[in-house]
Amino acid sequence: STEPYQATIERLDGVFRKLWADQGLAPVARADDWTIARRMSLALCGTIPSLEEIRRLQARPSESRLDSWLEDLLADRRCSDYLAERFARAYVGTEDGPFLLFRRRRFTTWLSDAFLANRPYHAIVRDLIAENGLWTDHPATNFVSVTFSQEKQRPDPERLAARFSRCFLGARLDCAQCHDHPFDQWKQSEFRGLAAFFGGLHADLRGIREGENDYRPPHRKTQEPTDVAPAVPFEPELLPAQGELRRRLAEWVVHPKNPSLARATVNRVWALLLGRPLSEPVDDLPSEGDLPEPLRMLAEDFLQNGYDLHRLIRVITGSEVFRLSSATLDGEGPSEEQEQAWAAFPLTRLRPEQVAGAIFQSSSLTTIRSDSFWLVRLATFTGSNDFIRRHGDTGEDEFNARGGTIPQRLLLMNGD
Repeated sequence: STEPYQATIERLDGVFRKLWADQGLAPVARADDWTIARRMSLALCGTIPSLEEIRRLQARPSESRLDSWLEDLLADRRCSDYLAERFARAYVGTEDGPFLLFRRRRFTTWLSDAFLANRPYHAIVRDLIAENGLWTDHPATNFVSVTFSQEKQRPDPERLAARFSRCFLGARLDCAQCHDHPFDQWKQSEFRGLAAFFGGLHADLRGIREGENDYRPPHRKTQEPTDVAPAVPFEPELLPAQGELRRRLAEWVVHPKNPSLARATVNRVWALLLGRPLSEPVDDLPSEGDLPEPLRMLAEDFLQNGYDLHRLIRVITGSEVFRLSSATLDGEGPSEEQEQAWAAFPLTRLRPEQVAGAIFQSSSLTTIRSDSFWLVRLATFTGSNDFIRRHGDTGEDEFNARGGTIPQRLLLMNGD
């Protein structure tokens, strides 16, 4: 399907209007264009528009101003760099990773190039899961090499299974890593079956490669090493019968009849754009019957339109929900019911890099970007890093609303 995205926006708005009507809620008023433009810039670039950009926006026709601004952002390297960092946190975390075997900057640059070119998202995921080679020449392999265990002298199959399930299935299978949980739908056998797909991985001077599968976790009762057959946790009929284990797993997760990747991605992109996911937590979606209808609808559209990430961003930012105000007409905050039903744009904590980016940009008349004068870029880079270090970073768990600390409050009150 190549349905025009405006029609998808109208369908999404219809889903939310029905939700509000069923709950007897009225949405707050629409925000003004400048608030929405700033909202887009913070969500996609981690900064606010410069005065130079605002003047350019003011000169554009009001009916096309926001759409053209969004196209500017999607074609801007600042946007792809920022999105690459946000996704990289889910893929490889925020730590430095194993010395020599992990190149985070190389990885985020590769992701940024893919996002800027709007490469189909399922093709990116396929590379992350199944790529072989050196982490410098084949940057996607950093998804694997970051889990290298000095103790085992190989990439860790269980850490990879945990990353895979949270990033691409929207499921916390690793909660069953040690034993079956009485209140969780996942079993230890399902987690270990997934980990077994990564059991033959080795890392040496030739890079990441497939070898003999030596993943033999201890038996739950006897503690003796036990053989585990690779197995997917659901929809086993979609798994190819032949090929390398990781290649088969990659084809399974991007299969058109497997909606998990689309749902997990939509939930994460929604959280990046609006501050919190449609379904919380972002990496642990509920069962089929409890999925929010907007998430289900957006995931179907994302899948049917070739995992087009730019289209998904256009749909979400063009929706009525994204363009609502965060306050009622009398200036008061929306009710808790309105916030929970997305009848107002949610008030969420700015990330430290958004705070720093906004402060530096507000002190410059021109736009700060990668081709700015080197002294400007150096001051921005060092100043932002210093602020983020002192302010604190929530790391991978960046959608936790309770991420504030006392040192952050003191820094905001007393810092330079």
